[in-house]
Amino acid sequence: MDKKSSRLKRALRQRKKIKQLGVNRLTVHKTSQHIYAQILSADGTATVASAATTQADVKGVVNGTGNIAAATEVGKQVAQKALAAGVTEVAFDRSGFKYHGRVKALADAAREAGLKF
Repeated sequence: MDKKSSRLKRALRQRKKIKQLGVNRLTVHKTSQHIYAQILSADGTATVASAATTQADVKGVVNGTGNIAAATEVGKQVAQKALAAGVTEVAFDRSGFKYHGRVKALADAAREAGLKF
């Protein structure tokens, strides 16, 4: 099994468990240059809040988009938007990515900004 299929297998297992919980989910996707985060409704049909390093308000704050500082800023932004929309509790869907580096930084920043997961 290669690296990508292993990640997708972990993601499927994770999403199955989150679906059983029936809560909003904070999903993360990362590439080598950018990181994206969005909060999806419990049924998965609507996006409640989103943030990414491709957005101008995030690019203006950080130096570079593929680093931990950028991931921290994305975490803060998505948490602020979620709280403004009335979402306080989410399940963290890391999309099969290992919980370290940029993914961990995004999660920690979202927790510090007020999201509970």
